[in-house]
Amino acid sequence: MFYLAAAVSDFYVPVSEMPEHKIQSSGGPLQITMKMVPKMLSPLVKDWAPKAFIISFKLETDPSIIINRARNALEVYRHQVVVANILESLQSFVVIVTKDSETKLLLTEEEVAKGIAIEEKIVDHLQCRHTTFICDRN
Repeated sequence: MFYLAAAVSDFYVPVSEMPEHKIQSSGGPLQITMKMVPKMLSPLVKDWAPKAFIISFKLETDPSIIINRARNALEVYRHQVVVANILESLQSFVVIVTKDSETKLLLTEEEVAKGIAIEEKIVDHLQCRHTTFICDRN
């Protein structure tokens, strides 16, 4: 099982293009060109671990696009699961998306009061899915 945490960023400034010293505001407005961070999900699924159970994350700020974005990732990368979450509620609500299902995981107020983290529910749910995946392959 590969449990891929969300990327910190999809963009970066290469070290070779970073200034050596503080950028002075007296120089006027600043324009920054960033490079794309290489995607590792595709080679992981296709080349490195094609028989593995692979989970990725999709974080969005717009709830109206999250499920479509998760489904698109499943289609493009051909892996098993996307944990889809919205920035505003990422501590308490996620949707586990597979090619044929959407499972909502939500912390109740009581669970929050007890200090339960949404990650506990995510891991428990994914552990069950992984077991099913292993059994179905045998």
